[in-house]
Amino acid sequence: MSKKVAMAGMFTALAMIFSYVEVLIPISLGIPGIKLGLANLVVVVALYTMGAPMALAVSMIRILLVSVTFGNLAAMLYSLAGGLLSFGGMVLLKKIPKFSIVGVSVAGGILHNVVENIHLLSYMPLLMISGTITGMLIGIVSAQVIPRIDKVLKS
Repeated sequence: MSKKVAMAGMFTALAMIFSYVEVLIPISLGIPGIKLGLANLVVVVALYTMGAPMALAVSMIRILLVSVTFGNLAAMLYSLAGGLLSFGGMVLLKKIPKFSIVGVSVAGGILHNVVENIHLLSYMPLLMISGTITGMLIGIVSAQVIPRIDKVLKS
């Protein structure tokens, strides 16, 4: 149990670092709301290696801490809503055998964009495309990282 708690702490810290790094990388392409979703990499890996409850804790704690540290209340509320919808969708799709890690990650990226940018409906098609691309990249990296973390957790 202590190994899982330590891993959850490391995942949370890594997700916070990725969130901060993402702020430093300007990838707007002239479209508000486009992000790499680097912190989602940690959530996807946690979901597959530690299970849904721990991954949800990592995601929510990261959102709260990053919002308090670098954001504001409005940003926190949008991030919480987007994070919960994204996470719920990923958990449901993970249960369907036809969905790979990449497919689950893509769904997470798209769902997060839907909530965080609902006021930008005119940009939604572009945000869905960016969510698909970044979700694919995060899913591919997750698929490479998960077996290595599983080894650590099982040792």
